Amino acid sequence: MNDRESRENAAMFNDIAGSYDFLNHLLSLNFDKGWRRKAIRSIASGKPRRILDVATGTADMAIAAIKLNPDQITGVDASPGMLEVGRKKIKDRGLDERISLIEAVCESLPFEESSFDAAVVAFGVRNFTDPQLGLDEIYRVLSPGGKLAILEFSLPDQKWLLTLYRFYFHHLLPLIGKWFSHDMAAYRYLPDSVEAFPKGPAFVEMLNHAGFAGSKYKPLTFGICGLYTGIKKQP
Repeated sequence: MNDRESRENAAMFNDIAGSYDFLNHLLSLNFDKGWRRKAIRSIASGKPRRILDVATGTADMAIAAIKLNPDQITGVDASPGMLEVGRKKIKDRGLDERISLIEAVCESLPFEESSFDAAVVAFGVRNFTDPQLGLDEIYRVLSPGGKLAILEFSLPDQKWLLTLYRFYFHHLLPLIGKWFSHDMAAYRYLPDSVEAFPKGPAFVEMLNHAGFAGSKYKPLTFGICGLYTGIKKQP
């Protein structure tokens, strides 16, 4: 994805920001809420005080991470429209002093090295302009021993389920998306990006290449979502 495509991608998410949360829950049959809880639990043992939520979107993951009682959660995203929705949700919950949102691209995070104790990404790596560079940046801003948890859609392994899944993703999902958000293109982009994502071992190898230790992949809900975890190496 080049700079022009990156800008177009951000504009697309700006357009659907108002209906994004509703459609996310509807289209995942609310599984996305449970997936986020699993991701948050995977970083809990480190008792992180400073958490970074990359590609935060409307801040669902940042809000979920408040259960770990950190001192500060920082979310970053390239879409100002999504961030506007996220800030309203944070304000409505009285979390303004504990969660802050910043407009920034994931490949150039505006933070010093070792700024965070843990990092999370929920369904955002597919939208990185350069996924490997984005992972490198997350590694840079994590403290040694800091944990990373990534949720990402993927294709199920079972042939019968894969057939149903592709029919739903490529035919039904765009129609539902157009009905609620009036933007069919955005919901055609989703299945195409899922198909292109380097699932399982291939993405674990990208985590290893960024420097993460103990990188693992755990399929969730028949493999339609994957939980990827890693730890920044100690010096």
